[in-house]
Amino acid sequence: MDITLVEESPFRFRIERRGAMRVPGTVFATRALLPEAAGDQALEQVANVATLPGVVRASFAMPDVHWGYGFPIGGVAATDAEAGGVVSPGGVGFDISCGVRLLAAGIDRDALEPRLRGLMDLLGDTVPRGTGPGGLWKLSGRPQMEEVLTGGAGYAVEQGHGVPRDLTFCEDYGALEEADPSQVGARAVERGLQQVGSLGSGNHFLEVQAVDRVHDEKAAAAFGLRPGGVCVMIHCGSRGLGHQVCTDHVRVMDRSLRRFGISLPDRQLACAPVVSPEGRAYLGAMAAAANYGRANRQLLTEAVRRAFTSAAGAEVDLVYDVSHNMAKTETHEVDGVPRRLCVHRKGATRALPPGHPDLPEELSGAGQPVLIPGTMGTASYVLVGEPGNDAFLSTCHGAGRVWSRHQALRRVRGEELRGRLESEGIAVRPSSWRGLAEETPEAYKDVDAVAAATEGAGLAHLVARLVPLGVVKG
Repeated sequence: MDITLVEESPFRFRIERRGAMRVPGTVFATRALLPEAAGDQALEQVANVATLPGVVRASFAMPDVHWGYGFPIGGVAATDAEAGGVVSPGGVGFDISCGVRLLAAGIDRDALEPRLRGLMDLLGDTVPRGTGPGGLWKLSGRPQMEEVLTGGAGYAVEQGHGVPRDLTFCEDYGALEEADPSQVGARAVERGLQQVGSLGSGNHFLEVQAVDRVHDEKAAAAFGLRPGGVCVMIHCGSRGLGHQVCTDHVRVMDRSLRRFGISLPDRQLACAPVVSPEGRAYLGAMAAAANYGRANRQLLTEAVRRAFTSAAGAEVDLVYDVSHNMAKTETHEVDGVPRRLCVHRKGATRALPPGHPDLPEELSGAGQPVLIPGTMGTASYVLVGEPGNDAFLSTCHGAGRVWSRHQALRRVRGEELRGRLESEGIAVRPSSWRGLAEETPEAYKDVDAVAAATEGAGLAHLVARLVPLGVVKG
């Protein structure tokens, strides 16, 4: 498909309806951030998503948009179940409820500096990462797994892996009630039994950071952030269990397309009506996998707490935990009428403004923390949701890749990258040289530009800029 962009503002572009598109496409970006890499078909994917049955308003792309499976990464779309709307696993992704958790430590950068190496050594030794099993919490079997799939972070806290306050500052209070463990297959359970409390591989990380700059003092104070304060950012998801759930349900939906009379421009958009047995089964399994992802990050939070207590004598509190690979049932006004929608956010997160009813009381006045991590050697950002966000109160989830992993490996050696980062004062604890090279900072868009575009587009506004002190790589 030949894609033509119409510039509506310096931060917003429109893809006009054509062919089978039911709604237009909207891309939040600057010209410099638009996908340019050869083979990156992200904008064509934005148009393809606009053909889904029941889609409303627009097919949206965030400033970090790049090519993905079916949906672009950084893609947002909502469908109306009462108007034949569908749910598509490609609009969630294989790493269901992959997300970012931000912690604030009770220590400043200067006080941590002489203890940083010891802290990073401890985190490097104790945080499981890489492919395969090796989590901090070995579940006893399917019955206990079903407790995790139902209770999420709440079950982890009940079992002593955290404090009740953690649940207040986790999206959905740590668990989705719609979870249906019966829709999670035996192979998914098998893959997940020994991975709770592990980073995984790829772009997942645990990073110790410092608040470099505060843009919104009131919101920063509400989030427990202060200039020079130390933070920890955790990025990981539902590991092999979530991947298997997606794989299993994509197969089911692909086989059912003809029966539902659904024609798609890309089979990777395989979907089913939200109200169909296939749609309900996937949503129940997806929610269960999401709860697994929240429990996973909860276990890693406890590992961070133990490390900070031992190496730095400091306490750690949760700022917020938000997922960026989800499909959620939400009410939004469309054409002046409140409608219940299935909102897909793939590589995109919610960005709730102050006063939103889904916020805990403690954050109602400030709004939801929006977390945009960079990559090793670059900044990360905390923002807060803005009212009037017409992308179903959504925003981006990170910087967004511009190099493939193969390109990164051809251009960068892991040993040299670690030396460069260490010379910049960033302690690096990789799981492999290959994995480190794949995640070189040059493989990503400029996170400062992404954050500025997010604010310029009115999706969220800047609260604080964080810089890395040390990173444990998956």
